[in-house]
Amino acid sequence: MKKYIAIFIVIAGCVAALSSCRKYESVPVETVTPDYIWDAKDSNGVYASQYLFSIYAALPQITSNRIGRDFLDAGSDDAVTSQTTAQSITLLATNGITIFNNPDDAWASSYKGIRMATNFLNNFGAVPLKNVNEKRSWFGEARVMRAFFYWELVRRYGGVPILGDSLKTLEDNIEIPRSSFATCVNYIVNECNRAADSLRDDPVDDANYGRFTKDAARALKARVLLYAASPLYNGGNIADSLNGYDSYDANRWKLAADAAKEIMNQGVYDLEENFIDIFISQRSKEVIYAKTNTTGKTVETTNGPINYATAPGSGNTSPTQELVDAYGMANGLEINDPNSGYNPEDPYTGRDPRLGYTVLYNGAQWLNTPIQTYIGGINRPGGATVQTQTGYYLRKFMGHFENTTTYEDHYHDLIYFRYADILLMYAEAMNEYAGPSDDVFAAVEKIRQRAGLNPYALDHGISKDSLRTVIRNERHKELAFEEQRYWDIRRWKIAGHVYNDAPLHAMNIINSPNGLVYNIQPVLTTAFDESKMYFYPIPYNEVVSNENMRQNPGWQ
Repeated sequence: MKKYIAIFIVIAGCVAALSSCRKYESVPVETVTPDYIWDAKDSNGVYASQYLFSIYAALPQITSNRIGRDFLDAGSDDAVTSQTTAQSITLLATNGITIFNNPDDAWASSYKGIRMATNFLNNFGAVPLKNVNEKRSWFGEARVMRAFFYWELVRRYGGVPILGDSLKTLEDNIEIPRSSFATCVNYIVNECNRAADSLRDDPVDDANYGRFTKDAARALKARVLLYAASPLYNGGNIADSLNGYDSYDANRWKLAADAAKEIMNQGVYDLEENFIDIFISQRSKEVIYAKTNTTGKTVETTNGPINYATAPGSGNTSPTQELVDAYGMANGLEINDPNSGYNPEDPYTGRDPRLGYTVLYNGAQWLNTPIQTYIGGINRPGGATVQTQTGYYLRKFMGHFENTTTYEDHYHDLIYFRYADILLMYAEAMNEYAGPSDDVFAAVEKIRQRAGLNPYALDHGISKDSLRTVIRNERHKELAFEEQRYWDIRRWKIAGHVYNDAPLHAMNIINSPNGLVYNIQPVLTTAFDESKMYFYPIPYNEVVSNENMRQNPGWQ
């Protein structure tokens, strides 16, 4: 942390906030001071607003190709990178990270965001903003973003140093020990509660779209409490109080359920009728918080199928057969159910519609032509060109380009929280706390109904364990590529099984004279060291510069 504090001093944050905006170019950079940001005469809060926006800009770029041009999900069982050279994301799936090379290390970036938010909270009071309610909201936004940055740390490393409202300087004692996991969770939850008291009501108006609201703070709280109740942390931690609770407490599930239910009871958000539209438009009634992004076609050009002259794609992401198999049939049955109607010689007919919304497979319509991912097909020609490694391409987050010949710009907002996730949080937590109930079934069935399953209703006589399997599979299908699966298999403490039991698979299709022949074959051997990989290593520089910084188990 000594290195971090030396870099991210207050003036640096002020310079970054102001020099990035053209309206402040007339102010010489060397003259920017904190007094300029927290201007006691700035009744419109122009300068403070720009600083607040710089904190928003520091929030992570989730649901994007942010790990060396790959989705984080390509480090789970849902996908592999299509790159033909060694890629950093593969380190996460093959037990390859060290204290020096973690591609998902969020330590410095999160503490930078924490410092910026704390700087705002400590100084914004001096700004005489005319609108008192607006001023309260800005305080709340900075507070919940600070809580979010702490959460980014805790789910990666366990307990971390909590700095509170202090802004350390080089003259201060900065060798701060890690706080316990429980202390960190309590701090984040309390910060969310305090923020929600100040934030704007939901739904937010158009002028403030992309800013944290009351329900966004509640959603963060619900997610933190859900993780805290999960097997990895709730008495099943692999080390000590830095990595979880010492013993199991079922009431932690109740706290998570209550937090999700609070959002449901507001009656503000609901499921979008069209699954695809959630991710390509703004003002969706399902989105609780999204980091706003510019319009464009980056997702398509980065991940879309190759060899389209009028709409080129790079095909960076290759969904796995494991993900495809998770999507059952449109009749609600899994593909291994003998009554499902699944035909391995025609594997994509009659499937859960979310498969087609998430994955492009052989024969799917795209850019006004059927996809060809059989060996030697237009979209899988072989050779050195980057292309699908599994016979599948990513479809999620892309626009309605089935019957067009080119890509057009659309919104690519980065969705942090949406209502479907809240329903699944509630269902999981209540099932774990009290077993199956009408409310739990209703939450899950609402999602299955929107997906287009017929029948969507579940057997209400199933056991708690069976319902747990259903809920986990619904999360797998519904939230694919939203940076959920990677963390779910860890908090459920099943990552050893997922990564170690078998390699990940591809669908290699042969276009023979007698028709298509489907062959499932290994594509990547994954690995997971359960003695250490459930928590990331504390970065080397932090450990060697702070005698009080304890490293996570197995990383010494």
